[in-house]
Amino acid sequence: MENFKMIAKTFFGFEEILAKELQQLGAQDIEIGTRAVSFKGDKGFMYKANLSLRTALKILKPIYYFRATNDIQLYKNIQGVDWTKYLNANQTFVIDTTIHSDNFKHSQFVSQKAKDAIVDQFREKTGMRPSIDKDFPDLRINIHIDRDQVSVALDTSGASLHQRGYRTATNIAPINEVLAAGMLLLSGWEGKSDFLDPMCGSGTILIEAAMIACNIPANINRKEFAFEKWNDWDNDLFDQIIDALLKRTREFHYTIKGYDKAPSAVNKAKDNVRNANVDEYITIEQQNFFDTKKETVGPLHMVFNPPYGERLDIDLERFYRELGDTMKQNYPGTNAWFITANLEALKFVGLKPSRKIKLFNGSLEARLVKYEMYEGSKRTKFQISKDSQPF
Repeated sequence: MENFKMIAKTFFGFEEILAKELQQLGAQDIEIGTRAVSFKGDKGFMYKANLSLRTALKILKPIYYFRATNDIQLYKNIQGVDWTKYLNANQTFVIDTTIHSDNFKHSQFVSQKAKDAIVDQFREKTGMRPSIDKDFPDLRINIHIDRDQVSVALDTSGASLHQRGYRTATNIAPINEVLAAGMLLLSGWEGKSDFLDPMCGSGTILIEAAMIACNIPANINRKEFAFEKWNDWDNDLFDQIIDALLKRTREFHYTIKGYDKAPSAVNKAKDNVRNANVDEYITIEQQNFFDTKKETVGPLHMVFNPPYGERLDIDLERFYRELGDTMKQNYPGTNAWFITANLEALKFVGLKPSRKIKLFNGSLEARLVKYEMYEGSKRTKFQISKDSQPF
């Protein structure tokens, strides 16, 4: 099978970890861009990447590049592609367009022009035409215009890859699965210690943490990918890839625990954990984190998404102060990471973060921060050694 170029889309700040994921999967010619990483692989690798990548939102397969400064050039060049290779007249398609150009102002207009070019080509050749289906198309086409450079790609994934297929129940503002996985990978989580999400909501971070710890492919629970409707779909190859990936899963020998103070969130999280088939690794309890103490011995890895002002009606200053106090007083020997879009509130934590990473949570600029709680504070260590000196 021949290799071809693909582009994996991701969130801002995840480009490096996506490139690392691709490298570990065996991709070739990896190049990091902005919110995207390009690479090469064959058809089997395209299946494998869609199934496995935790921090990819979508994988595109570019098929044609050209220059265009107006709609006539756009139409002619789109007609220059032999669309019968990818589509027949009885099938449906849709076009997604993104634009960074002064020549073309409206993505809707570009999609319409490109659609006309494809439909007209079929009419001239066969007298019939494929129709548009925005919800369940047989072929998703992606057009990206940067100044006068136009790239036409096939969307191999379909619905965004954050839709893993395990989440049925959602509570208020659940975190995006790709964002959760990226935070975990940035935090260095590999499944080598106990894990706690003290404000687990509908359980997304817990599930992603278990899947990383056990090396379970991120999208193994997904119902479908766009490439399954393509003319060259190879069901046997896809099954072989799944079997090979499942042979690489590993056992996990620590605990993964979630707390939430809302009973409804606890129930929803338990449902989602069962749907993801990781319930043997995860326990969830109804607890207010501020009333808890560290229950495990040895290092504890904590990653969470605290509720923030836009999302819940809380007294921010008091909330972040209690957060800092609980971590300081009750969680020695812990590395705690959390994401917040409220950059002002961080000063109330009362601890100095050892890392700050810029990310976005939806459209909100956010920081992923790390706090290190030592076994016994640095100050008491110093006092003990001083006091034990002989007089």
